Amino acid sequence: MYTTETPQDAAKYAVGRAAVARYAHDGARLGLGSGTTSAWFVRALGEKVAEGLDVIGVPTSNSTRDLALSVGITLVDINDLDRPLDVTLDGPDEVDRDGDMIKGGGACLLWERMVAEASTKMVCIADDTKLVDTLGAFPLPIEVVQYGWKATRRSIDALLRDLGYSEVTIEQRRRDGRPVVTDNGNFVLDAHLEKITDKSALDTHLNLIPGVAENGMFTGIASEILMASPEGAIEVIDLPNRVAARKPDWRLTR
Repeated sequence: MYTTETPQDAAKYAVGRAAVARYAHDGARLGLGSGTTSAWFVRALGEKVAEGLDVIGVPTSNSTRDLALSVGITLVDINDLDRPLDVTLDGPDEVDRDGDMIKGGGACLLWERMVAEASTKMVCIADDTKLVDTLGAFPLPIEVVQYGWKATRRSIDALLRDLGYSEVTIEQRRRDGRPVVTDNGNFVLDAHLEKITDKSALDTHLNLIPGVAENGMFTGIASEILMASPEGAIEVIDLPNRVAARKPDWRLTR
């Protein structure tokens, strides 16, 4: 049993345990998200594995991989999957009641999206502070290759202006005075939009810019939101009418 230091930690642990109870059955193939909420889920999953639960996981970051291995969860490489994962469980930086999310605060957005796409279902797990009416207070992360990243930033700025966002600040994310580098060796740019007015346009068009590896506007991906309060009250928000911005033809016959 882990000790939670803050009410928000308590909520994250509660939703992690609820996610394990709801989805982690024997034989389950799970995508393991990144970030603080997902870390509590992985710890809760590790408790059940120690009791004999038989699951395998695919991590969405090196940090999640290390945590999962430390609590005894068997991992497989995403390249070794012969069929989709049953479900990916991952947390947002913000999520609205459509189930659309801003992700990437932990700089793991590309792997998070790839693992979600490799799953039959994606579930957003969150403490109740992450639910918002309008996305955008949290800066939108955009993962870009290092080569020509300043030119890529200018292209992003031009696109955002075309979409109606004026005077947007786009910052290179830094930590301890150095650029943050993702597990893929890329940089992260944070766009301070304040209020997102067209989620689908951002999700679709940002990735058309050469040099952009992925952006943190995740639309239509989550099938449900599993949410908890610090007191442990669990809420499930079903998302039957979600709209994905990216709908390639091959998905129509899947």
